[in-house]
Amino acid sequence: MIIFLTALLAGCGSKTVSLPQKKDEITISVGAESTTGYDPCTGAGTYLFFNGLLAFDEDCHIIKDLAADYTISPDGLTYTFVLRDDVKFSDGTPVTAQDVVFTYMTTKKSGSVVDLNNVQSVEAKDDKTVVFTLKKPYSVFLNIVAELGIVPEHAYNERFGEKPVGTGPFVLAQWDKGQQLILTPNPYYHGKKPNFNKVTILFMPEDAVLAAAQAGTLDVAMINPQFAREMPPQGMQLLALDTVDNRGINLPAIPETKDKDGRTVGNDVTADPAIRQALNIGVNRQKIIEDALNGFGTPAYSVCDTQPWWNPETKIQDGQVEKAKALLEAAGWRDSDGDGIREKNGKKAEFTVYGRTDDLQRYALAVALSKQTEALGIHVIAEAKGWSEAKSLAMSTPVVFGYGSYSPIQMFYSFHSSNIGVGINNTSSYHNPQVDVYIEKALHATDQQEALKYWKLAQWDGTTGLGANGDAPFLWLVNIKHLYFVKDNLDIGRQRVHPHAHGWAIVQNLQDWSWKL
Repeated sequence: MIIFLTALLAGCGSKTVSLPQKKDEITISVGAESTTGYDPCTGAGTYLFFNGLLAFDEDCHIIKDLAADYTISPDGLTYTFVLRDDVKFSDGTPVTAQDVVFTYMTTKKSGSVVDLNNVQSVEAKDDKTVVFTLKKPYSVFLNIVAELGIVPEHAYNERFGEKPVGTGPFVLAQWDKGQQLILTPNPYYHGKKPNFNKVTILFMPEDAVLAAAQAGTLDVAMINPQFAREMPPQGMQLLALDTVDNRGINLPAIPETKDKDGRTVGNDVTADPAIRQALNIGVNRQKIIEDALNGFGTPAYSVCDTQPWWNPETKIQDGQVEKAKALLEAAGWRDSDGDGIREKNGKKAEFTVYGRTDDLQRYALAVALSKQTEALGIHVIAEAKGWSEAKSLAMSTPVVFGYGSYSPIQMFYSFHSSNIGVGINNTSSYHNPQVDVYIEKALHATDQQEALKYWKLAQWDGTTGLGANGDAPFLWLVNIKHLYFVKDNLDIGRQRVHPHAHGWAIVQNLQDWSWKL
């Protein structure tokens, strides 16, 4: 036994045992590059380079980030934030209250998608205290604060978006436009340190992404549903992540007319509530998801399914073809000439739905819808249009839109009557005075629970609302799944529900990712 053990130990000492090495870099492809740079003041920042005073946790609850604390006055007009003492920008400069003031005032002047019109003033009371004064109570202000990254006044210039300086976990080390971003850790990051010393983000066409994943050169690859049923590349798995990234079709709620600028608005067919309601209860959303998206999605019934402000009473039973047909019959829509399309007052129950030429998913949804509406006697013509043209025609012709955010403000823009004809807001020309009142009460509430109550009532109060069981100015179809091929030994942490825009949301917690040994 002694001789055996001696020989065994000698054998163990005669060769080196190699252990798996933990890689310290990663290569991914998760969507298109920014065309304007990475500057939060213009609405183009990312989670990678910047932090806000507040943030969202994995359950989409608002939490403190750069702010150590904050208070709200009882009248909802004054928000006071106290900054943490341990936060620096990636150039080593401490973050001050004046940087916060500069960020918000620059953003307000930029005319970006970040709406700060209700902010009357922003003042630095001292180096670490900043006070916001609002013109009127605005219950979604904290959501804005959680999404707007803070920039350094001393380093800001017209090309800031090309070489951003922020407080986030990563630094933009190199940008080869049209090709790639290379990121390195921010040495001054105040949170959990990233596990990678280098992150390469490649920009490439969809077919090239799939080929690169199959060749083993990508660790994470965003893919579209048409590729998702293929066998994942060797050593990778398919992840289908939950979202509030919904797809819906606006249904103009007024008859065709001309607006003050001479544009055609409204639609004589979708203006009839019976058409809108029949579509909402008659189509089978799950079947549309199977046909158009390979099954990767969940049925949607509103612009905010699963979010805290969603009213679950808007969830209806769909696929009720006979009930939908009876509703149309009762409203006077009948097929009098036997061509399979209903008519009323000489008007055919037919209209066009535009998908996007650059988005196969949206066009596929329009096609899948058109097949189902045949059973209802409604003729839907699916057509692909360039996005600019589709948007310009949306006030009169239904379009497959994508929405989904971490704020209920989308309901205000999409359904409050004051937004009719403002850009591509309220493309249904929807006007319900009671819904307007609910939305206004929600926006100007000084208590979050009160705000939630009115957001929900705007969707359905038991009698009226903008939901599928109410006025139905939209036909919501699906919350799409965000799909990625991911290396088997890569842990991407706990992902919060993704918002609209497939791709970049997956890197919102990139500092938590790690290789599993």
